[in-house]
Amino acid sequence: MLIADIARTSEAVAGTSGRKAKVSALAECLRAADPGEAATVVAYLSGELPQRQIGVGYAALRDVPPPAAGPSLTVPEVDAAFGEIGAVSGPGSVARRRELLAALFGRATAPEQDFLIRLLAGELRQGALDGVMAEAIASAAGVPSAEVRRAFMLRGSLGPVATTALAEGAEGLRGFALEVGRPVKPMLAAAAPSVDEAFAKLKAEAAVEWKLDGIRAQVHVSGGEVRVFTRTLDEITSRLPEVVEAVRGLPVRAAVFDGELIALRPDGRPHPFQVTSARTATRTAKGTEPVPLAVFLFDVLHLVEAEGDARGENLLDAPGAERYEALARVVPEELRMPRVVTGDPARAKEVFDEAVARGHEGVVVKALDTPYTAGRRGAGWIKVKPRHTLDLVVLAVEWGHGRRQGLLSNLHLGARDPETGGFVMLGKTFKGLTDELLAWQTKRLRELAVREDSWTVHVRPELVVEIAFDGVQHSPRYPGGIALRFARVLRYRPDKSAAEADTIDTVRAVAPVMD
Repeated sequence: MLIADIARTSEAVAGTSGRKAKVSALAECLRAADPGEAATVVAYLSGELPQRQIGVGYAALRDVPPPAAGPSLTVPEVDAAFGEIGAVSGPGSVARRRELLAALFGRATAPEQDFLIRLLAGELRQGALDGVMAEAIASAAGVPSAEVRRAFMLRGSLGPVATTALAEGAEGLRGFALEVGRPVKPMLAAAAPSVDEAFAKLKAEAAVEWKLDGIRAQVHVSGGEVRVFTRTLDEITSRLPEVVEAVRGLPVRAAVFDGELIALRPDGRPHPFQVTSARTATRTAKGTEPVPLAVFLFDVLHLVEAEGDARGENLLDAPGAERYEALARVVPEELRMPRVVTGDPARAKEVFDEAVARGHEGVVVKALDTPYTAGRRGAGWIKVKPRHTLDLVVLAVEWGHGRRQGLLSNLHLGARDPETGGFVMLGKTFKGLTDELLAWQTKRLRELAVREDSWTVHVRPELVVEIAFDGVQHSPRYPGGIALRFARVLRYRPDKSAAEADTIDTVRAVAPVMD
């Protein structure tokens, strides 16, 4: 398949707001792809690189050679070129990458160059989100969309799912299964402004669990081996020996647990999130003693107990109450998330107040009959916090002045638009930023820059920041017609991807718009 075909599809998808039209255009492109190209085509149309990062920044994309007269670049050729560029290292690597990039762009037509620049800059926002792409794969392969979503949940990546669907159909997709050692996408929670509203949505007895300000972790156990993965499916086992030791002693032969890791003070109250987050970073500051992380498990997706059926149980589709019963059989109370089952909102409010009094974020109210809907923000789990907070994406940042001269300070904040795949700007803020955060974000946002002028640096929409705010008001200044009131930075969320940021619909649901 030619890159020109993908560029035309991308333009067509970006040019329509209708979900069906997007799915139709994407499906038509996938049908034309060879099975061996499908994974790469899906990645490119989703605005991603199979290689993730190849060391090409904004500066390298500013000066490209004149475009070719006609299309000739194929998908495998571009994929191979990106792989070669990403493998360059050592002295002279910057010049060599630019040389390889120029050779690639010299073979691309103007529309292809535009597409590749936006792909590399992270600005390919045409609405080909996971849900839309999953439907397109189903349409192209002629299989039920539920089969694709299920396979995606278990595999964690749409590329291999597309390859299998196009080559083997529904039967091939049914071959995807939960595998111990391969993480699945975590189930996410919707939001409600109060415990009463959470119970009103569920309309039944529910479990009320503490919501900790920690790191979401998926823990896989096989024999004596323990592996720990983040919510973005990255493995962090080697950095957390105390977590491995805590789980290794459980009476299981194989298991997949879901839980939270958090750094606690001697009195049981949490350290600031940055202390917990530092334990999962690739590097720790020299001379610092790592603070141990406590383990709080709250779900189990697969279980083979030390005594019992050697085949074990695949619990993904089991109701929440059944999964928790299995969890409680093998995990002692000190390693489980505090939890109360009740049908009384007043009792649930007591659990909420206790969690907040101990320094935690709030609670998650969980339906007892819901299956584990991996990778989706289902209605079965509802989080409640004592203050309005949102996980938003940094779209741009302005240079500071006065004491902040030379630092990137004023953040442009955006919520996800689930219809277009883009972001809706909700306002700006420079409040809540410590000197340490200012220095860090200046360095990080320069790395994500795609263009800039004397005042503003526009960045790839990758960095998620947690924002506290006092309300939402009507505003003609922003495309969504609303803006946050008194927004302030709480912390950055390196454990979250932009695809997990809150949507504009969530903004309106969490805080009613004020005049």
